[in-house]
Amino acid sequence: MRRCVVAIRKAALFGLVVAGIAGSGSASAAEAAWTASKCGAEPQAPVVKAATVAQYNESVDRVTAYEKAARVYNACVAAQANREETAISQEASARISHVHAGSAAVQSHIAASFQTLSANLAAASRKLGHH
Repeated sequence: MRRCVVAIRKAALFGLVVAGIAGSGSASAAEAAWTASKCGAEPQAPVVKAATVAQYNESVDRVTAYEKAARVYNACVAAQANREETAISQEASARISHVHAGSAAVQSHIAASFQTLSANLAAASRKLGHH
């Protein structure tokens, strides 16, 4: 009976671990799925057929058209990615500046407090030393 309970607990724990791994994998997949929404759909590479000269010539034309479309699409994706990365970088920089300013204000306040306390202690020491 005890073995059964232990086995059930292990199975439940294993299920939780597997669910956690699957859940974290989903988040990574969602992050990896960025698309350049303003660029339309990615051109699909054509199938090359070369059973005859005519099919080969048509394939060359389709590959050439694909190459042109793919270059235009790639340039669009790169430009949109650059714009989005720049916006993210600027937002992060602004957030970092805000955090840094708050941290610097606390450090300045604490330094001023220490300076005041040290001056007060020195004055009290001089006063008590003269009595």
